[in-house]
Amino acid sequence: MVVPHTHWDREWYLPFQRFRAGLVRVLDEVLDAMAADPAYRFTMDGQLAAIEDYLEIRPARRGDVARFVAEGRLAVGPWLILADEFLCSGETLLRNLEYGMRGAAALGGAMPVGYLPDQFGHCAQMPQMLALAGLRLACLWRGVPAHVDRDAFDWTGADGTTIRTRYLPGGYGNAFGLFTGPAEGMPGRVTAFVSTAEGWAAGDTLLAMYGADHSAPAREITASGLRVATLAEALTADRVEGEVPQVAGELRSHARACILPGVVSARVPLKQAMARAERILTRYAEPLSALWLADRSAGERLIDMAWRSVIACSGHDSITGCGSDETAQQVAARIAEAGQTAQAVVDLVAASLAEAAPKGALVVVNPSPFERTGLVLADLPEDRASLADASGRAVPVQRLEHAPTLLDETVMDDLSRLLGRVHERELYGQEIASWHAGDGVFTVTVSRHASGAYSYEDLRRAVLDAGPGPWVVRTVAEPVVTVAALVTVPPLGRAVLTPRPPAPGRPAPVANALLTDPYGFEPVLDNGLLRVRVAGDGTLSLRGADGVEVHGVGRIVHGGDIGDTYNHAPPPDDRLLDRPSQVIVEEICAGPLTSAYEITRVYDWPAGLEGDGDGDETVPTAVTTLVELRAGEPFARCEITMDVRCRDHRVRWHAPLPRAAAESYAEGQFAVVRRGLTAEGGGENGGRERPIPTFPAESFAAAGGLAALLDHVTEYEIVRDEISGDGTEMALTLVRSVGYLSRNHNPYRDEPAGPEVPTPAAQCRGPLTVRFAVLPYAGEWHEAGLPRLAEEFRHDLPGIPGTGAAKAGDVNGDMDGDLDVNGDGPDGGGRLAISGEGVMMTALRERDGRLEVRLVAEHPTATEAVIRGDFTAAWTAGVPGSPLSPLEVSHDELFGDKLFGDAPFPGDGADGRGPAESTGAAGSPSDPSDPSDPGAPDSPGAAGCTGSPRSWRTVRVPLTPFEIATVHLGRA
Repeated sequence: MVVPHTHWDREWYLPFQRFRAGLVRVLDEVLDAMAADPAYRFTMDGQLAAIEDYLEIRPARRGDVARFVAEGRLAVGPWLILADEFLCSGETLLRNLEYGMRGAAALGGAMPVGYLPDQFGHCAQMPQMLALAGLRLACLWRGVPAHVDRDAFDWTGADGTTIRTRYLPGGYGNAFGLFTGPAEGMPGRVTAFVSTAEGWAAGDTLLAMYGADHSAPAREITASGLRVATLAEALTADRVEGEVPQVAGELRSHARACILPGVVSARVPLKQAMARAERILTRYAEPLSALWLADRSAGERLIDMAWRSVIACSGHDSITGCGSDETAQQVAARIAEAGQTAQAVVDLVAASLAEAAPKGALVVVNPSPFERTGLVLADLPEDRASLADASGRAVPVQRLEHAPTLLDETVMDDLSRLLGRVHERELYGQEIASWHAGDGVFTVTVSRHASGAYSYEDLRRAVLDAGPGPWVVRTVAEPVVTVAALVTVPPLGRAVLTPRPPAPGRPAPVANALLTDPYGFEPVLDNGLLRVRVAGDGTLSLRGADGVEVHGVGRIVHGGDIGDTYNHAPPPDDRLLDRPSQVIVEEICAGPLTSAYEITRVYDWPAGLEGDGDGDETVPTAVTTLVELRAGEPFARCEITMDVRCRDHRVRWHAPLPRAAAESYAEGQFAVVRRGLTAEGGGENGGRERPIPTFPAESFAAAGGLAALLDHVTEYEIVRDEISGDGTEMALTLVRSVGYLSRNHNPYRDEPAGPEVPTPAAQCRGPLTVRFAVLPYAGEWHEAGLPRLAEEFRHDLPGIPGTGAAKAGDVNGDMDGDLDVNGDGPDGGGRLAISGEGVMMTALRERDGRLEVRLVAEHPTATEAVIRGDFTAAWTAGVPGSPLSPLEVSHDELFGDKLFGDAPFPGDGADGRGPAESTGAAGSPSDPSDPSDPGAPDSPGAAGCTGSPRSWRTVRVPLTPFEIATVHLGRA
């Protein structure tokens, strides 16, 4: 059965708009052919974006497109775009499906096949994601393991979901040659195709994919006598009986096709920007607007715009970095715009929360569905450099640095020039607090949050009354000190802190504080959970509270790379350089809440590869590692900065493993994947691509008792001992610099992966900063709680300065600690709390008047998600958003409305601000189900709650390992 189609790279070796010009030509031909021939069929590559791109240029043809889709002759969707499955989050993949299926439905319906023709491997949870969208059939090419010897197999995801999958031997253009050459040669070409395809056939139909990149099939295919169908028609008509091969988990085998693993480390700054944009959108903009914004109309539109940009950037020739420099520049700009758009929504929420808190206060927001205790930086007046929570308890703080007080000193003959610097009350980014003239000096005092009355006219009159100059004009700031505060914030809630004069006496107690030794001579960080010592060569020694110890962590290794954006390849005589010529260690800060050292190592690295003219030249490169340990954290935060000045090289961070490893575990796309130490090759792919054991990880990678918590999708490898074969080291790729999109002669790939286009920007020259954290652990990854630790490392607690009016009776904004923000209680709890062993929240948003929560069980055994909040009904839902089945909601947890507020769910017509949850002292969680908790309903601490009682209900969702659950919460 012949399936006419095209594979359309939205952007690749040409940027988007230049490729779109060709798209218009191709689809003009296709639609004309369909209008002229009712037998003509066409499959649009599984992605809707190409159709939308076309209709932007040809809006008059929307009716033709909708008609052909409704007739079942034009297959569109189900994806919005063909994304790389490893370089975006699982949530982005699900939204990709959601947008694609919704857009295709508006044109007549989405193709009911999870078509994945050209992605560079497939993630372990793709079967479950497709099933959640109602798709029980997949079709793909790359990554299929060698034991698959049929063109159909059953693919089981990490959670156990199994879908029937059609494999495309020879790729998505396996029948492209059928219609090339003279017509009289057609029978011979058909015979040759059948003889090749029959050996793979698991059913009665041979799938002939007639199409190629960026081209339209010939019109005369319907006159060939062969059956012509869309992909959906072909697959649903072919009933495969009997047993087929079984495949479980991710598809990253090199055996059947190239999977081009080097794209994970190509153009690292793109990967960093993508992770930031996704994080702002999914974990700040969407949930905070759903919980805290009264008017979400603008935010909803901005969020939609941000999602469309993020999804567009997830394309398999976009975020991968394997396009031209022009394409990469456009992708970077689009990612930046997506992040800025999402940040605009966060700004709206921040403004709303800031207005509800007095000027001078600090509102700290928790993006996690469980109570968090973490560090927040704040600039406080010198005379009020302490903080108190809403109950008046002291918050632990550590002074870090003082801001300069003299901002400017200028001599002016005409003092009126000063007025040109003033914008209403703003001067040098701060607010004018007062001014004074005398002895030829005009002094203006500014403050970050000035209090008291101010009139621009009064300032203007003072300037005019001062008389002729010359005047020395001084702008001074009120003394300000930057502090780190250790703040406890309720689940999805916020804490309001107020500045206070430092009080005499003992400081607030801190659990697992940094130990300080004023007489110590070694650079050591120790908080009782982790001890970090800086060695003379700049590496780290780590020892956990459980006794696991490792030395030599953080060795920087430089090697050559004669590959391209698709595949790393070392030169034949590669020299691995790891010894610095100079090491400098400097203490940055020390205190009970945070301590840090800056380690600068200078290396002499080759400017380029030998034989290119620069091979003998060396470039001194300073690699700076800021290692920080915080109170209560069992991991060391590392920030590595360098100025990349070399070409054609790879720089990796190495750490020995505490114990030998035969496998690694990596989190990403709703799963924690177990991987061996090698990559599968062989099969009919033979030596076309050398299999290398470098793999992607999204939030953490772990092996042999060592874990790295990651800021963005990162390439890692567990390096094996050549004699024993055991894994002995973890290597993270910091940067990989190459100069070609694809090399015709890549030692690690037999054939070109694209045109040999120079990509000088892919050398990634210039400043580069990479963030991650590292920790040793005993036992297994889940016993160490790595998913939750990664959640805390990746998601900061934002601090928002208050801008509202001070309460009556307060002096200079000095609040008395009983602030009732938004009228929902002093503790500022959110409207939801989620718990459960290994249960992680990946999204929270408003959808059709309900709250939608996405959860995943990142745990190797069955678990249960417990959702508590202000709702009365709950349902499970699929990707399209329609409810699937109701969930039982308990009604046994009652609280006064003074404590939890009366905020309705989105769509109820009220302000949408959340109820508060009781929280104990800093660092102690408050569980509503625990009667011993001072915030529990039957405890003495709850006796002061006023108002009629209302229910904070509970729903329990049983989860199998790695199951994704979408839950809608609302009013019955």
